[in-house]
Amino acid sequence: MRGTVDGFTQGPAILALAFLVACLGAAVGLRCAIRPSRTARTGRPSGTVRLLLGALSVGFGIWIMHHVAITGFTVVETPLSRDRPHVLIGLVVVVVMAGVGLFVVGYRGATRMALITGGALTGLGIASTHYLGMAGIRFQGHFTYETPLVVLSVLIAATAATAALRAALSTRTLLSGLGAGVMMALAVTGMHYTGMAALGVQLQPGVSSVVSADPPAD
Repeated sequence: MRGTVDGFTQGPAILALAFLVACLGAAVGLRCAIRPSRTARTGRPSGTVRLLLGALSVGFGIWIMHHVAITGFTVVETPLSRDRPHVLIGLVVVVVMAGVGLFVVGYRGATRMALITGGALTGLGIASTHYLGMAGIRFQGHFTYETPLVVLSVLIAATAATAALRAALSTRTLLSGLGAGVMMALAVTGMHYTGMAALGVQLQPGVSSVVSADPPAD
């Protein structure tokens, strides 16, 4: 039996809030990490510390965005719950992969290979935290995915993340830093909602058709 998915039970304000969270986390993290990371090559510990703080900011922003957006997600026929280990693993993965992506671009600069590598790693981190989070949702059934849309979601994340890293390298003002943050937020939200569009629900036999409006519980 196919389930009915509703991704906006909390209204469109959830989309705006999720985008804002991702934007702020990315803007702070990119500003903190990219330019200072270049100084870390000289052995100054402050550059390395700021790179780590930037990775945490970007990673947490991505992770929180997913969990803000998912509060508006329900399967109409059955209540949902979350598996905490999947949630925490998703956080670790995105912080590590975003950190490596920032490290590559911060140290190598705006070379084509550095941007492609850094953007791909960051994009994969974004996708990983999303799909790990979805894998941790428990209900009376299972999710199915349309492979072309899943691939598209990863490509969106990697492409927009690459653009954000490129913009961050030329950041000179607060406004340009916010612009880089917006690009990264587009990577995160674009990936998330494309991934959600790829999703289908297969319910277990005998599941009641009673409507459940509950978002995923912790």
